[in-house]
Amino acid sequence: MEIKTKRVYEGPEPADGFRVLVDRLWPRGLSRDEAALDLWAKDVAPSSALRSWFAHREDRFAEFTTRYVAELDNNPALDELITQLRPHAVVTLLFGARDQRFNQAVVLADYLRGAPARFN
Repeated sequence: MEIKTKRVYEGPEPADGFRVLVDRLWPRGLSRDEAALDLWAKDVAPSSALRSWFAHREDRFAEFTTRYVAELDNNPALDELITQLRPHAVVTLLFGARDQRFNQAVVLADYLRGAPARFN
């Protein structure tokens, strides 16, 4: 399975495959039709407390990653997400943040890529 990340505001493309929003909050100014989601996985997004603490500050990204991975390790919703992703050859994790390198979708994509056994 190929796992990609993309800003939800960029709009859908056929190459996106299965489109999954991984934000806890709905992106501002975007309609559901414009988002063209296959799934909104808000239950695997970072907790509200972690999201508030991180505040998309690049200097906090390493610690954010550590804390978010710990949340993922203990999140029962992750298994449900993996079940829904399993049949798809291409999955695009969508995020609303402006920064394309320092956001939860990047962390989640790396986490999922590192857990191929969970996809069997």
